[in-house]
Amino acid sequence: MANDNIEILQQNAIGLLKKLIATPSFSKEEDNTADILQTFLESKGVRTQFHLNNIWARNKHFDPSKQTILLNSHHDTVKPNKGYTLDPFTPIEKDGKLFGLGSNDAGGCLVSLMAVFLYYYDKPDLKYNVLFAATAEEEISGYNGIEALLPRMDKIDFGIVGEPTQMQMAVAEKGLMVLDCIAHGRAGHAAREEGDNSLYHALPDIEWFRTYKYDKVSDLLGPVKMSVTVIETENKQHNVVPAQTKFVVDTRVNELYTFEEILSIIKANIKSEIQPRSTRLRSSSIALDHPLIKAGLNLNRTYYGSPTTSDKALMNFQTLKMGPGDSARSHTADEYIYLEEIKKGIELYIQLLNQLVL
Repeated sequence: MANDNIEILQQNAIGLLKKLIATPSFSKEEDNTADILQTFLESKGVRTQFHLNNIWARNKHFDPSKQTILLNSHHDTVKPNKGYTLDPFTPIEKDGKLFGLGSNDAGGCLVSLMAVFLYYYDKPDLKYNVLFAATAEEEISGYNGIEALLPRMDKIDFGIVGEPTQMQMAVAEKGLMVLDCIAHGRAGHAAREEGDNSLYHALPDIEWFRTYKYDKVSDLLGPVKMSVTVIETENKQHNVVPAQTKFVVDTRVNELYTFEEILSIIKANIKSEIQPRSTRLRSSSIALDHPLIKAGLNLNRTYYGSPTTSDKALMNFQTLKMGPGDSARSHTADEYIYLEEIKKGIELYIQLLNQLVL
């Protein structure tokens, strides 16, 4: 069936987003929105495939000899915070805005990319293949989202990851490495000169994390940033010197360092025991001379480095993070996206892909 009427695609995308908002889809609980997405695509004549709570499809005239682009965004959401004054699961249109949990992050991106996929779906003479994937667990960097799906999909050459960037081009993003640190001491009574207070061992290490400056500063992503975000001792009694103090460091790494280099520097400077929770979410970037970026520049899009992490970090091919909406609205109370942002987003995505020269 023909899917090239952009106005109809825009209307359908907004209608679909309203259904998604009305359906809770917290990370690991996305089965109902997965059903909605699959039903919607198949109602448009698209044959879908699924794995766990991930839905994907390829264009009708898929040709293995051509390069393949992935259009991807996520359909899970965070839980609504206590500041909501509106029902987070009731899609409300007001003053050109669509309110609801997940409207901005990243429902608007998801339905826009799906509309773009439908626009190209049955065109027989594409210069490249188009894959679409609506994936789960992005908000918790889970293992059952895009990471589980990629090995089951066709070979992908490059991609667009839909996140709210005001339709500007996030060409790089910082990696995330969370460190669990333990300072060791010896327990004793606080009233006597007993024990060895682990808190006092933790303090100079925490101060090092607060003040240390890495030499390499990225033009796109700025410096490596380390923030101590949690601290606790093993005991809750006021009169016991703690033998063990645990603290957590949120480490945002630019593209100029590997996680291994960062860990080596840290271990050379602090005494606490260090254990990284994960080294999966590495810094990523796309070359500024990539055809996607050239096409975007031709459309007067700007590029920048993103301080936030997305599923882009889990892809082993070059990707551009770009989508309608504003990252500043993500995870906020009474989340919303402008309807016009979705409409313009669909148009800009199509213009971008039409300009691709491979």
